[in-house]
Amino acid sequence: MKADKAIATYRRMRSQPLWRLLAADNGPTVIGLLQSHLFENERSLPASIMFERIRRDLEALRAQGEDFPQTAQAYIANWLADGFLERRFPAGAAEEEYELSTAAVEAIRFVSSMAQPHSAATESRLALVIQALVKLAEDTDTDKFRRIDRLMAERTRIDKEIDAIQKGQMRVLPHTTALERTREIISLVDDLTGDFRRVRDQFDQLNRNLRERLMDDEGSRGEVLDSLFAGIDLIAESDAGRTFSAFWRLLTDPEQSATLDQALDSVMSRQFVAQLDAKDRRFLLRMMRSLLEQGGAVHEVLQTFARSLKHFVQSREYLEQRRLNQLLKDAQRAALALKDEVRATEALQYTLTLTSSRIRSLSQWVLFDPSLRALPDGMHDGDAPSIDLELIGELVAQSEIDFRTLRANVREVLEHRSQASIGEVLEQHPAVQGLGSVVGLLALGSRHGHRSESQETVSWIGDDAQQRSARIPKVFFSQDRINEWD
Repeated sequence: MKADKAIATYRRMRSQPLWRLLAADNGPTVIGLLQSHLFENERSLPASIMFERIRRDLEALRAQGEDFPQTAQAYIANWLADGFLERRFPAGAAEEEYELSTAAVEAIRFVSSMAQPHSAATESRLALVIQALVKLAEDTDTDKFRRIDRLMAERTRIDKEIDAIQKGQMRVLPHTTALERTREIISLVDDLTGDFRRVRDQFDQLNRNLRERLMDDEGSRGEVLDSLFAGIDLIAESDAGRTFSAFWRLLTDPEQSATLDQALDSVMSRQFVAQLDAKDRRFLLRMMRSLLEQGGAVHEVLQTFARSLKHFVQSREYLEQRRLNQLLKDAQRAALALKDEVRATEALQYTLTLTSSRIRSLSQWVLFDPSLRALPDGMHDGDAPSIDLELIGELVAQSEIDFRTLRANVREVLEHRSQASIGEVLEQHPAVQGLGSVVGLLALGSRHGHRSESQETVSWIGDDAQQRSARIPKVFFSQDRINEWD
């Protein structure tokens, strides 16, 4: 590669998250925090747990004299914007979850390998290279005679080894060599988990590219649409999809899984395994489950992207997206057409009202608690309002009250008793005019009755069919004054 081409490539790479994380001033702190929470144990964390753990770490760093003025939420938001973290919302989850981006995983692996470098050239690595080359040469050989000769030689070697074992001459790897090979296997499997993340990113980018092709296709039916309507799964049929599907079939094959489980059980029973670190032993025990979890996550992403792309097309959502894309292009063309007529420094006689809404993460929302606004003693029915006798005159003057009917009602009640209050009259003769009947009885009582010091509550039905009540002075009508009404 020529120097200018290499320089251009590295300048482009320097703007990517991997290089920026390694070159950041607080890179060691960020890598250490992300590694301790999202790399060594859990691979993803809910937002609330992630915020709390980072907050505790920041408090510990501040106690040591480090300068970290922002909150944990602010730093995590910056890491998300810089591409060090990814945020997902799994189906059925109560909150969003954070996990490392592919760039952050590679940065952590690179720094960790520098802190604990492997031997310059190990026997196990050389053996793996030799075995891989020999296997490649044998599997690509088209000469049947050479392949038969190799198989015959292999059978002879196997027979000799069987005879040697039967005679007690058994070759066993030394503990140092076995430990070396075990660590190489752990390193290879660890690299596989990183490959899963890269494959998932490839699927994500492929999904975006297919949607962009749908948006940019001006025709009624394009290549992508024809393939999707024909039932072809474009994501699964891509190079990344076919490669991962083949790997997934091998990983989930019952025979291969049984062979791998049996080999792991045998290795874990060997004495040299006790000399491994606790972290390496734990990795071996969880190796198969970790591979299935990582592979299953990628497989689910693959299926989700495929289903969402088909739904995007079959539900005709792409037509609305295409229309919006066309409107944006029209606006850009209109702006370009006006660029020579309107100067950049010229004031436009136009007022644009900006939105006042604030966009925040869902994890920062606080649910409303009605108990905080509730009254301490609950709600009680209010007392009926009082009616002032001084206002009765004004109400009578402004209304048309049927006094003739009210007088007849009072006379009828007094035929059976010596005296009766307004409430007792209304019990036998309800207020036909509502509040007007009550006011009319009060007016009659103020002229022909006598008032006591107590009060009573009367009720009536208004024009809206709602029952209402009020407290009024207790006024009595008596038989000995009934003649004054004439």
